[in-house]
Amino acid sequence: MSQGRELTERVLLATRRIGGTRDAMLVAAAVLALLAVIEAGNRGDQTGMDLGTLLLLGLMATAPLALLAAQPVAVTLAITLANAILLGGDEPLFVAGVLAQLLALYWLGRNRPRKIALPFLLPFVLFAFGRPDAGTTLLLVLMATAVLLGAAVRDRGDAVANAAASRATADTLLEHAARGERARIARELHDVVAHHISMIAIQAETARLTTPGLPPDGAKRLLAIGDTARTALTEMRRLLGVLREDVGPPADGPVRAPQPGLEQLNALVDEARASGGTGTRLIVRGTVKPLDPGVQLTAYRIVQEALTNARRHAPGAAVDVELDYTATALLVRVRDNGPGPDAPLDGSGGSGSGHGLLGMRERAGMVGGTVVVGRSAGGGCLVEAVLPIPAVEQ
Repeated sequence: MSQGRELTERVLLATRRIGGTRDAMLVAAAVLALLAVIEAGNRGDQTGMDLGTLLLLGLMATAPLALLAAQPVAVTLAITLANAILLGGDEPLFVAGVLAQLLALYWLGRNRPRKIALPFLLPFVLFAFGRPDAGTTLLLVLMATAVLLGAAVRDRGDAVANAAASRATADTLLEHAARGERARIARELHDVVAHHISMIAIQAETARLTTPGLPPDGAKRLLAIGDTARTALTEMRRLLGVLREDVGPPADGPVRAPQPGLEQLNALVDEARASGGTGTRLIVRGTVKPLDPGVQLTAYRIVQEALTNARRHAPGAAVDVELDYTATALLVRVRDNGPGPDAPLDGSGGSGSGHGLLGMRERAGMVGGTVVVGRSAGGGCLVEAVLPIPAVEQ
């Protein structure tokens, strides 16, 4: 019992291997053509046709299968024509020819629309109506079944492919939506929550250093508030790093770098000069003072956004970045010699938090500053920010 099952499995495996190769049709054509030749020889003088004609029709009804995969319509037409000649001459069909016809009709129904495959049933329909009996009816049913079975397999394959494509599209859209939502959450956390936490740390430190007659216990509590806020800000940045890893992690892992400040402006200006291929200068006026990291980050982001806008809207224009330290504020100016805006800009067209002119205004507002964007006196675009944040003692 087990040996019979093993033999059956081997036969099925061999059949699958043959069916999965490009030479499957060639093998089928050779086998069926050989059977047709043997059958023609066995008929002898029992037929009204001479042996040469029978051999020619037998080969015509089977051998074209070798080209079925490449030319299904032409091959099916040749096989159908050979069988139709046999039917019209009152000759019995070759068994090999019937098998070849079934295979050709199945393949045609599987790879071509029904309107192309169904007309090949016409000779068998005429034969069944001309000589109605069980044999002709069975032949017609077999041929029609081959066509419909091939069409059903094709329809099922199309449905499976369409369903797989729909699932892949839905999964892709869902993944993009999830990444976009994580990116949006990361931006909101950075632009709103992180800045508010920075303000808590700044205000606590400012109150501790500038309030006259502050009791030691009060100074200690303010110091604890500042430390707690800075710790919370550190944790917030770690959370942002996790969210942004899903959106697009660097090739060598997430970067845990400190937030940029004024010390990184030289690198930013060098990058703008290298990418734009034009003159970009950094000009510093006044006495340089150590500023709170929140103010430095705001100034850096404003300059970064202004340089990006200059490259986008005034490509090739020279850009000056000016930092002016005064007694009460840091003045940041970014101007270019491009065509300039057509009208004063109010930032209402910003694309979202932390982006565009509206993003610059919101960042400056977080630290109590203002941003004005418009045309400069000498032409071009001018971005001017006033950040009235007191310096932090060293």
